[in-house]
Amino acid sequence: MEIVNEHQAEAWNGYEGQHWADNRDRYDRMLDDSTGLLFEVAAIERSHRVLDIGCGTGKTTRTAARRASHVLGVDLSAPMLERARAAAAGEGLENVTFEQGDAQVHALPAAHFDVALSRGGIMYFADPVAAFGNIGGALKPGGRLVFGCGRDGENVLDVVWAAMGAHVPLPDPAEDTAPGPVNFTDGDRIREVLVGAGFHDVVLRETASDYVLGSDVDDAVDLIFGMGPIRFWLRDVDDGAVGKAREAVAAALRPLAGPGGVRGSVPGWVVSAVWRP
Repeated sequence: MEIVNEHQAEAWNGYEGQHWADNRDRYDRMLDDSTGLLFEVAAIERSHRVLDIGCGTGKTTRTAARRASHVLGVDLSAPMLERARAAAAGEGLENVTFEQGDAQVHALPAAHFDVALSRGGIMYFADPVAAFGNIGGALKPGGRLVFGCGRDGENVLDVVWAAMGAHVPLPDPAEDTAPGPVNFTDGDRIREVLVGAGFHDVVLRETASDYVLGSDVDDAVDLIFGMGPIRFWLRDVDDGAVGKAREAVAAALRPLAGPGGVRGSVPGWVVSAVWRP
């Protein structure tokens, strides 16, 4: 397996990937509201072959499989793919295949897919132009790329970071140049990357998804502080400060708690583009 995004491979095959795998249902519930427009724009038909990029534990792959002739899910994370395969088998889906690989360089069949889609799995490439070029080469001429990603704007997670940052040191987003959500929120940059990779007719649609952080405040705090990046940022912070940060985050989230869980809005893009080599 060829990998160029080595740091991401290490993270998603280590604690980060295991945490997502172990909390599959919680993460799916968190992100479910963001998938509606994604699939509306993708307009998958029964004859279509679909590529799911950064498929994770396979929720979007399985959703696509109910509409398409076949779906290939690709992800770096072995623990997440293990859950994806088990879930697809448990649901009796026989038109799904999963492969572990780095989509930036993974050997994909040329001019094979009608649609490539991703729910947040396209923000971590070391070289996004090269990555989207590789993905485009797997699409038939006129095939469509559709993905969701974050967008700048008022965000429920800002409440979390502000409460946490009052007690523990957090990285400055303005200085974060590593691949990730912060570096793929600007619409002009998205267009530049996709056009540079060979895509045309780039359309960005603004979304504001309902983000479910947990079933209640305690559940939300446990999930947040169990996330890989948070654990990494807090690895050298003393337990007392972390405890205060947890209390502050819990207090900040209480006004957002209701019968449907702890929820708030997260801005995003649903991006579509056409491959014309």
